[in-house]
Amino acid sequence: REGASNESGYFDEEEEESLQQDDSIEIIFDKNASNNNLDPKSKDCGLWQCQESRKEHHGVNMKDFDLLKVLGTGAYGKVFLVRKIRGPDRGHLYAMKVLKKANIVQKKKTTEHTRTERQVLETIRQAPFLVTMHYAFQTPAKLHLVLDYVSGGELFTHLYQREKFKESEVRIYIAEIVLALQHLHKNGIIYRDIKLENILLDGDGHIALTDFGLSREFLPH
Repeated sequence: REGASNESGYFDEEEEESLQQDDSIEIIFDKNASNNNLDPKSKDCGLWQCQESRKEHHGVNMKDFDLLKVLGTGAYGKVFLVRKIRGPDRGHLYAMKVLKKANIVQKKKTTEHTRTERQVLETIRQAPFLVTMHYAFQTPAKLHLVLDYVSGGELFTHLYQREKFKESEVRIYIAEIVLALQHLHKNGIIYRDIKLENILLDGDGHIALTDFGLSREFLPH
């Protein structure tokens, strides 16, 4: 398992044992899916794979990434800092969101939120002030979203540490949030989850909106 160090907490004993016993567990969302990076030109993508991307792209998997550390832990999985170890983007740092399928499918709402996030990320690639998804793939037990690594952390943390922001900083943050929401609205997406924990800061102090699981599409009327 090159690139998937157990020291980072990617595997647990129960999962290690189950994967050793059966490496052909049916994929929950698409039993015929293989591991592929996504085709940004394709407009007709399913939850985790695109038919065109299967034909045109070579897949990525955990062997393509070096796990460096855990960035965060949630109810349904973890976010890891990873380094790409092969390909044209070799050496690039990403944030890898790893979700356990067994946890996701326990509640219908969680499944819907996961589906929504994946679909929104596919729609908003390379958009201003929005986190970009670069790869998506799955294993028998987990779903993987490989996203921008936004090094500055949550706006919530910065406000907690500093207690208040300068007015000049707030103007910039608000302007960038408005531009991010404007791009979503142009694509027929309502964000619905504005909070400081979902607003990240990059190394230059610009915002990046993340976590699109609660988003909704505009109705035609």
